Amino acid sequence: MSEIHPPLIIVEGLAKTFVLHNADSAQIPVFKGLSLEVGPGECIVLAGASGVGKSSLMRSIYGNYLPTAGSVRVLHDGAYVDITTADPHQVLEVRRRTLGYVSQFLRVIPRISTLQLVMEPLLENGVAVEEARERAERLLSDLKLPQAHWDLPPATFSGGEQQRVNIARSFIREYPVMLLDEPTASLDAENRAIVVQLIRQALARGAAMIGIFHDEDVRDAVATTLFPVADFRVAA
Repeated sequence: MSEIHPPLIIVEGLAKTFVLHNADSAQIPVFKGLSLEVGPGECIVLAGASGVGKSSLMRSIYGNYLPTAGSVRVLHDGAYVDITTADPHQVLEVRRRTLGYVSQFLRVIPRISTLQLVMEPLLENGVAVEEARERAERLLSDLKLPQAHWDLPPATFSGGEQQRVNIARSFIREYPVMLLDEPTASLDAENRAIVVQLIRQALARGAAMIGIFHDEDVRDAVATTLFPVADFRVAA
């Protein structure tokens, strides 16, 4: 009999409405009654046209947006933590060790070198400096970022190079749950294929993923399920 694994993330009854306080508190509903579960080795890809709420859903799951209703439970240290109600320090701890986020954009302190930036998630989790350096160098090499760039701050790089640094920083730590918000948007075909390989490797080790991919080839290569966000869209 095969072993049954619990979901690593459970979203139940999620709703999000934006209130425009500078426009007579006008309300803009985005989605309502949205539920999904993601288990080990699954990649749920959020499907739908621009404006249906995919990014709002992703940010609500990560805790950047406070949902209007519902819960987002992440399996952390053997127990579920509700991101929507947890103490901010607990949310940060979940993000540090369990819930990774790969966005399109790299936000860094300008003077930190690329290598140090990629090593940071490992160092924060107690990995020795030499091991962290070795793993960071290997990942940056795999992503075809020239070695001459490693000691430079990535704020000076092109958009595609910054995105590769962002991907390296996110994938160097083997997060059990990962949110992928257009991780290949600025990449060429060769680097898109490398990122697809990284995603597949993470899924093979049992990571649970939720992603947004406008590139259909990438989406089809990694998705185990397409999730139609528009089904939960609320008419304004």
